Amino acid sequence: MFLRQLEPRTARTTAEVFNFALWPFAILTVLHQVVVKGTNFTITDDFAPVYKASLAFLNGRSIYGENFDLVDPHYLYPPSGTLLIAPLAIIDPEKSRWLFIGLNAIAIVLAWYLLLRLFKYSIRSVAAPTLLLLMFASETVINTLGFGNVNGCLLLAEVLFIHLLLQRRDLLAGVVMGLTIAVKPTLAPLLLIPLARRQWQVFITAIGVPVVLTAIAWPLIKDPMDFVHRTTPYLLKSRDYFNSAIVGNAGYYGLPVWLSWGMRIALGVLVLVSLWLLYRYCREDELFFICTTSGIILTASFLLPGLGQQYYSMMLFPFLMTVVLRNSVLRNWPAWLAIFGFMTYDKWLLDHWQSAGRAFEYLRVTFGWALLLIVVFCVLGDRYLAARREGRLDSGIEPSFLLPGAPGRAAPPARRTNGREPVAATDVVDQQESTQAGVLS
Repeated sequence: MFLRQLEPRTARTTAEVFNFALWPFAILTVLHQVVVKGTNFTITDDFAPVYKASLAFLNGRSIYGENFDLVDPHYLYPPSGTLLIAPLAIIDPEKSRWLFIGLNAIAIVLAWYLLLRLFKYSIRSVAAPTLLLLMFASETVINTLGFGNVNGCLLLAEVLFIHLLLQRRDLLAGVVMGLTIAVKPTLAPLLLIPLARRQWQVFITAIGVPVVLTAIAWPLIKDPMDFVHRTTPYLLKSRDYFNSAIVGNAGYYGLPVWLSWGMRIALGVLVLVSLWLLYRYCREDELFFICTTSGIILTASFLLPGLGQQYYSMMLFPFLMTVVLRNSVLRNWPAWLAIFGFMTYDKWLLDHWQSAGRAFEYLRVTFGWALLLIVVFCVLGDRYLAARREGRLDSGIEPSFLLPGAPGRAAPPARRTNGREPVAATDVVDQQESTQAGVLS
């Protein structure tokens, strides 16, 4: 059956044309990023300090002795993360790196499949190769694999977490979140979602798992207090290199502190208003609420605190996938201008205009994240004002074109097809749309 799917044949529908065209691009792009980008030499090597720390842990040597005056990648994982990643050092560093890259690539592919399931798309849909191609052509996936970072596993954990939240399997959702916090707390802000939804059991395992792992790892590490006294203060500082957060670029360009804080506070207010509007009027639409809220929270956590790097944007894939929902806040061109800023692998450095090129390259991610937050605020704010003006806040702030009886939803005259009973065209459209997005049962 599988080999028959590979049989060359002429496409008969538009969907088949796109599928036949996109699948070769998607598969070969995946292979290129894993086999070529993942194994070739890169200046940035996030995996080397991880392997070095794992080897030191297995041999009872000090781990947290990093020289933070250097700009090379440092080992920053907590003791609980050290315990989980230590098996990487059982084999030699080259094979271990390839294994780690392979695990992250598999995790990204699994996350891709789960995202399709989450939004009710099948492998045979045009969405499947399109999403796979766009994911593996993005900067965040290319550099995650090339640098040897753990972000691919975090993405899989995030999508699993969303699935489990929607299915109300709270303890398991907490286990998944707890494992990510034990290694790298990038996703920890997403705990605001179960807090808003009153899924209290999530916190039992989300907090319990890293606490238990830390208790096990602490006596096994030679220098655990150095993580507290040396690594933690470094994590709490902001730096002016390899940092796309507002404070990072403000430090690089020498902006006054008041201006940096002013931008962060202003955007923080927009984030809070957006989250309030989602919680107040949209939380009954669970898929839209969770994925949109996760995108806002994570974007804000990259942009507003002390450290944000472009390849963190991988965690925004569930939010970007909401564009297939009819009430998505991303169905406008400014949103995708913002997404271009932090997702593409393009380099904007210019040989003839070096100052301008550096500004384009260093600021595009920061501007992209900021513009995305502004767009979401404007879309939700416009919907709120329209609903208040029309006196329908009690029923939510859905776009007017989605409301019953809206001009765009009026059914045209019934038509007869193949001798069957008359069917309104909009009924057919609505049935198709209802099968394309929703919550897994």
